[in-house]
Amino acid sequence: MAHRILVVCLGNICRSPLAHGIFESILDDDFFVDSAGTGAYHIGNPPDSRSIAIAKKNGIDISHQKARQFKPSDFDHFDAIYVMDRQNLKDVNSLARNNQDYQKVQLLCDVEGLDGVDIPDPYYGGEQGFEAVFRLIHKACETLKKTF
Repeated sequence: MAHRILVVCLGNICRSPLAHGIFESILDDDFFVDSAGTGAYHIGNPPDSRSIAIAKKNGIDISHQKARQFKPSDFDHFDAIYVMDRQNLKDVNSLARNNQDYQKVQLLCDVEGLDGVDIPDPYYGGEQGFEAVFRLIHKACETLKKTF
């Protein structure tokens, strides 16, 4: 059975689509990856054009993704849930129904060398912010890959 990973940010249009695409590009077919947002702001929308562009620049196509909202049943369908920052951690954990749900959730950057830093939301910034976020997410995903 495939290992199932969910990555979560606020709106599911900037950071989590990047993590989704990066994980899919570096993990083998034994893994199923999806992404979601804690907010309902962008349900059904594609990723932010700047996320699509930085992913494409790095050989990853995320243009097919559609934003969706995190729901408590995601705890039943995923083995690990990686969130982008402490606010998302708080929001996802608030929906945990039991200790088993709670234990599936961690910060994406809670890995050696990144020490649990928050991945900043690049939405209100420029392209440089998206590039920096891509590099940070890529480093976290590569580091996590070694633990699977």
